[in-house]
Amino acid sequence: MSIGDLSRINTNVQSMKALGQLNKTNSELGIRQLRLATGSRLNRAEDDSAGYSIANKLKAKTRGQAQALSNIGDAKGMLTVGEGALNSTMDILQTMKEKAVQAANDTMGSEERTAIKNQLDALTAEIGDTLAGAEFNGTKIFGGAKDGAGSPTNAGDLALNFQVGASAADTFGVDIGAANVATLGIGTDDFAGTVAGTLTVDTAANAQASITTIDTAIEAVNSSVSGLGDSQARLSIKQDNLDTSMTNYEAARSRIEDTDFAKEQMEIVKLQILQQTGIGSLAQANSGPQSVLSLIG
Repeated sequence: MSIGDLSRINTNVQSMKALGQLNKTNSELGIRQLRLATGSRLNRAEDDSAGYSIANKLKAKTRGQAQALSNIGDAKGMLTVGEGALNSTMDILQTMKEKAVQAANDTMGSEERTAIKNQLDALTAEIGDTLAGAEFNGTKIFGGAKDGAGSPTNAGDLALNFQVGASAADTFGVDIGAANVATLGIGTDDFAGTVAGTLTVDTAANAQASITTIDTAIEAVNSSVSGLGDSQARLSIKQDNLDTSMTNYEAARSRIEDTDFAKEQMEIVKLQILQQTGIGSLAQANSGPQSVLSLIG
C-alpha cells in the first residue's frame, strides 16, 4: 500500500488514509454505542437486512399471540359468567325440588300446598331472571341463536367463535344452547318480563309429577355446566400452549435482534483504542509534510 511521497505536500496521502480509517472507526463505534443505548442489534435494515425482516415477522407473530392470549382470557370470562348463572339456577332448582318433595307428602293441607306453589312460582321467576341476566358485553349467553338483526331468538344455540391464535385459522367454536324456564320445562316466558307457574302441587300426584319435571331440569342444567366446563378446560390448554409458543418465538427474535452487551462492550473497548491510535496517526501524518522545510535553507 502506498504511503505517499513526503516530498510532495499538496496531497498528503498518509493523512487522507489515516482520516479515512479514523472515520470508519468512529462510525463503527457509533453503531456499537447505539446498540448499547437501544438494546437492539438491528436499529436499521442495513445492519442486517435478512435478520431485520425475520425479526419483524417474529415480532408481528408474538404481538398477535399476545392479543390472542387476551382473547382467551375474555372468552374464559364469558363462559365463567354463564357457568355462574347455571350454578345459581342449580341451587334454585334444588330448593324447588325440596319444596315439591314436601308437597308430595299427604300430611300437607291445601293451604300449605298453596304456599309451596307460591314459592315455586317465585323461584321459577328468579330462574328466568338469572338466565336472562347472564350477559357479556351485550350478548345474552343463554339467549340462543341470533336473528338477522342480531337479537336473541331464545331458541337454538348461540354460536360463539373465539380467535385463539395469531393465524386466521386459529379459532375455537363454542355452542351454548338457549336456556330459560321454557327450555327447562318448568314454566313459560314471554321474554318481556312475564314468567308463568307450570309446576303444580295441589295434589300429591301433581307434586310427584313436578318432582320429575324438576329432576329433568336439573339434568339439563348439569349437562350445560359440563359443556361449559369442557370448553373452559380446552381454552386453558390453548392458553398454556400459546404462552409457551410465545416465549419460544420471543427467544428466537431475541437471538436475532437483541444486543449482546458483553460482545458490544468488548468491541467498543477495541474501537476506542483504534480511535485513539487513529487520532495519533492522523496527527503524525499531518506533521509529516513539515519535514520538507529542512530542504529549504
